[in-house]
Amino acid sequence: MDVVELENFTIKRQTKGRIPNLPFVDIKNMILGKKYDLSLLFPSKEVSIYLHKKFKNKNTLVNILSFSFDKLNGEMIITLSQARIEAKNYNRGYYNHLIFLFIHGCLHLKGMDHSDKMEKEEYFYYKQFSS
Repeated sequence: MDVVELENFTIKRQTKGRIPNLPFVDIKNMILGKKYDLSLLFPSKEVSIYLHKKFKNKNTLVNILSFSFDKLNGEMIITLSQARIEAKNYNRGYYNHLIFLFIHGCLHLKGMDHSDKMEKEEYFYYKQFSS
């Protein structure tokens, strides 16, 4: 398992490969603040399906799940293989789609629900961090 620990941010990858070198910390700090303690997990396919079943009652790979524990603590799960598949469906590069999913999760952790307002926020941050 690959693990990166930074101030108030931990990333764990359960699958083969390296953790994508993307501006996760900058995005987290901009949306949630520097004091927000966030754990990001890139799970195996088996764990992804298990978590999707447990929390959404769906027996498929999950793209992203976000769990807010309190105002300054949360966890996010992004399945990399699912993100790679979805990127093509949205005409985005893989890394840009990961950035979008991470922004989406951060906005949920901030307390936003799916809405036009959330989409505007996603677009605002996505423009700043996508390449």
